[in-house]
Amino acid sequence: MADKEMKGIILAGGAGTRLYPLTKVTSKQLLPVYNKPMIQYPLETLIRAGIKDILIIVAPDHAGDFLKCLGSGREYGCHFTYEIQDKPEGIAQAFMIGQDFIDHDNVTLILGDNLYEDDFSEAIKTFETGGRIFAKRVSDPQRFGVVEFDENNRAISIEEKPQNPKSEFSVTGLYIYDSTVIDKVKALAFSDRGELEITDVNNLYLAENKLDVAFVEGRWFDTGTFESMHEAISFARDRHLAKEARSL
Repeated sequence: MADKEMKGIILAGGAGTRLYPLTKVTSKQLLPVYNKPMIQYPLETLIRAGIKDILIIVAPDHAGDFLKCLGSGREYGCHFTYEIQDKPEGIAQAFMIGQDFIDHDNVTLILGDNLYEDDFSEAIKTFETGGRIFAKRVSDPQRFGVVEFDENNRAISIEEKPQNPKSEFSVTGLYIYDSTVIDKVKALAFSDRGELEITDVNNLYLAENKLDVAFVEGRWFDTGTFESMHEAISFARDRHLAKEARSL
């Protein structure tokens, strides 16, 4: 049996209400982060890891803008497929939208508003089965899914936006799964927030003892607020200028 392919999904739907009024005229993921549209950064994370077949999930209002911005993928040496997320109902919904695209392959999902300093090529290329997520120590873990670890640094629980977090480690917006993720999402009930929660998916893998939690070493930005956008722009600018200086 041939090795499974690693496919990629960028989830770039949603209404971007926290960035209103900027998102009155365009999608959050198309807003500029220094010298590139926001979605360019998660796209580059996937491409660096060798992923060539990428599904981009977008909201209906700005679908044409994404196509105009990114095209078919040819200029990146990739193949892009586009799907519409008519109503944002949780991160895990991406696997329902993309089930035909995933088929029986493995898949890396990255959120279209997440920027990473790390190169995840090795973590993605070495993945075989189960699930792999990436945690980062943050000052405000109650905003995210929170991972609790035992004394051997093994994950023992994940809670979605807890009022009293059991650790300072947040689950970031990069997830790698095998194709059983589709059946896991189909088995989920909608949460009180009306969403298919990615935390519930992770807990299903955790219950099977098939969830690997790696750590983000460099900077990570969830650019859903004006403050985090400002920080991400400053970081992107500094990195770009440092790269230009090295090339002189």
